[in-house]
Amino acid sequence: MTEPQPPATYEIRVEGALDARWTAWFDGLDVTSDGEQTTIRGPLPDQSALHGVLVKIRDLGLCLICVRRLGTGETGPGASPR
Repeated sequence: MTEPQPPATYEIRVEGALDARWTAWFDGLDVTSDGEQTTIRGPLPDQSALHGVLVKIRDLGLCLICVRRLGTGETGPGASPR
C-alpha cells in the first residue's frame, strides 16, 4: 500500500487583477494581485483539486500565465520550480 502524499503547494498566475475577496471562491487559496496579474497560491490535495481551480479560472475568462508546483520550503516569487 502506498503512503498518502502530503498536499502539494501550487502557484498559479493569471492576467488581470483579483483581490483577496476571491479567496473563498478559490477554496481558501491565497489570492494576491500587483494590479496587472494575480497570483493564486496554496496547498492542493491532489491533481483533481488543481484541475478544479483551473476550471474556475477558465470559467472567469482569465488568461492563464503559468502553473508551478512549489517545492518544500518555497513560498512564492523568486522561488525556483520543483
